[in-house]
Amino acid sequence: MPTPSAPSASVADGGLFCELYWGTSLAEAWSYGPELGQVHAAPDEKAPLPLYGFTLPEEPFLLAERTPKGWRIHVPPSARVEKRLKGNDFQPVGPDELTGAPGRTAVELREGMTLRLVEGELNLLLQPSVVKERAGRFRVRDVAWLITVAILFLSAPVAFLVMGPDPARMAANNARALQVAHDKEEARRKAMGLDKPMKPMTEAERATQQQDGGVRVTVPASFGVR
Repeated sequence: MPTPSAPSASVADGGLFCELYWGTSLAEAWSYGPELGQVHAAPDEKAPLPLYGFTLPEEPFLLAERTPKGWRIHVPPSARVEKRLKGNDFQPVGPDELTGAPGRTAVELREGMTLRLVEGELNLLLQPSVVKERAGRFRVRDVAWLITVAILFLSAPVAFLVMGPDPARMAANNARALQVAHDKEEARRKAMGLDKPMKPMTEAERATQQQDGGVRVTVPASFGVR
């Protein structure tokens, strides 16, 4: 019996992903989770979407709001709006797809669609971010692999501590090596006669000791030394 596949998440359950391009260079990117109901834009770094270069009728400007079917994108009055479906190029959005009064138009962001707002050299791309679908790909098998890798990573230092050198054995070996060196030094001192302490001379030894002043030589009186 085939296992039923999990239902894929829709745009209504996902978030919103935005990219701002200056020409062909990516300048900024923002991602908003599915718990957010509205996204406001303003030329301010503290705004939810800091948007510079677009003409906005008010600040902050309601750029996107969640609907039961996904997201509704409000188009700035001086911007041109284009759409792209999967595998296709950008095309202008038709008047029948726009809602609202002139200067206050909006367009629905559907699944598989990317909208592009263009004003001058700026391009703001908006597309749905289906988080649940991406998270569903992380299966139980992946978790098992992560656990296996973690166990192997943590077992290496434990194995070194268990199977590595015994500290007590290393201390005994060091003590044995020091004792052997000490015994060799004692044998060398004994062979040189340095193992016995020196004794002070007695009075008799001092009396019989003669100072070595050399051989006495008689020099004639006529012998001169220069």
